[in-house]
Amino acid sequence: MNKKKFISEANSVINLEIKALQKLKKSINSSFGKAVIKIAKCQSKVILCGVGKSGLIASKIAATLASVGTPSFSLLASEASHGDLGMISKKDILILISNSGETNELKNIIQFTKRNKILLIGIVSKKDSILYKSADIKLFIPKAIEAGGIVPTSSTTAQLALGDSLAIASMKYKKFDKKDFKKLHPAGSLGAQLKTVEDIMITGKKIPFVNENLKMSKALKILTEKKLGILIVLNRKKKTIGIVTDGQIRRFTEKKFDFRSRPVKEIMTKKPIFIEKDELAAKALSTMNSKKITSLIVNKKDQPQKTIGVVHIHTILKSNIS
Repeated sequence: MNKKKFISEANSVINLEIKALQKLKKSINSSFGKAVIKIAKCQSKVILCGVGKSGLIASKIAATLASVGTPSFSLLASEASHGDLGMISKKDILILISNSGETNELKNIIQFTKRNKILLIGIVSKKDSILYKSADIKLFIPKAIEAGGIVPTSSTTAQLALGDSLAIASMKYKKFDKKDFKKLHPAGSLGAQLKTVEDIMITGKKIPFVNENLKMSKALKILTEKKLGILIVLNRKKKTIGIVTDGQIRRFTEKKFDFRSRPVKEIMTKKPIFIEKDELAAKALSTMNSKKITSLIVNKKDQPQKTIGVVHIHTILKSNIS
């Protein structure tokens, strides 16, 4: 087979799988909505089970559901009849995935769900199968042509797409948002991108506050001590009214301007740029880049002049946020 044939074969496989997904899209009905609500309201676990390649798809769907806040795991159908049925409790939901819906391994599992009144959701491609007939909620996947004629490809692609759809729909039904997602993904680049300003901001005594009437000669000592390159200026009511940066100090020095004897309020820049603690750290970095600054004041949402933190570009970069 030459290179052109390889490309042609790849296109053929992809086209078959696209057709399978198009058929699946047309088959989605009210049963899908029922399944989503049951999954979202499940007070225990959602257990995915399949045979062969469908078993692999079950593992992936379980992982996706778990990542968006629905406790889930996959169960090997071949092991279910050898003790693993004990992993399923009466409050669980069982999702069985099978192209044919007739494999021997499924029968014991189906009987177990019926005896124990466990909700059974069937993902299956044959309406005359035991799985389709037995399922409390039936999710039908139209028969598709497999690539190569025999290898589970188009059918498993459709199964996976349906599983992803269930996970995302249930996530949105529960209003599971970025904050919730971050709690379940604390590590890695994804977790880093979901960090908020509050997660990385400098707080408490580390914040370089100075009074507006303080002489700059004394303020410079605080600037050096706090090592953030900024001073946050407060009035007598403890409200933030301005900022002094090391860049300003450098420019005054270059101009040989005698600023050391002046009060901070005569040197500061009024109306400093600030950000709220619930914003993503990535947004803070974007703001710094666009404004060409290295720090942002973090103010309370309901009190725009009440500073509760400082986010510095070095802290952001150390957190692998980009």
